[in-house]
Amino acid sequence: MTKTSKSNANTPAKAPSHLSADSKSFFDYVIHEYTDGFDKHHVKLLVLACEALDRGVQARKLLEKDGIVFTDRHGSIKPHAAVAIEKDSRTAFARMIREIGLDIADSDSRPPALPANKKGNADAI
Repeated sequence: MTKTSKSNANTPAKAPSHLSADSKSFFDYVIHEYTDGFDKHHVKLLVLACEALDRGVQARKLLEKDGIVFTDRHGSIKPHAAVAIEKDSRTAFARMIREIGLDIADSDSRPPALPANKKGNADAI
């Protein structure tokens, strides 16, 4: 995914109404800044990323209110369910961003790709 100028001839997608203001802002930024090669499936992945972002924020707010642990009826300390929701949302967001191709991190900062995942390596399977 490469950055393009804002004067793209294609009509940019609009952020879904159910997204939070922050997610809508992120959606609009990505659509306007990275539209080169953005197909319909990229837009759908971006919506999923924004939904995951919103879900993570909802879980974070719940954790701020209730705390990360609670004591069950037997007196055992258990993690709040929102801990897993927040973690899963972060993972989903990161994966969607990577799938779209917005993770422009230096290739040295990532572990090496599996041989089967390398482009042009059909024999690795």
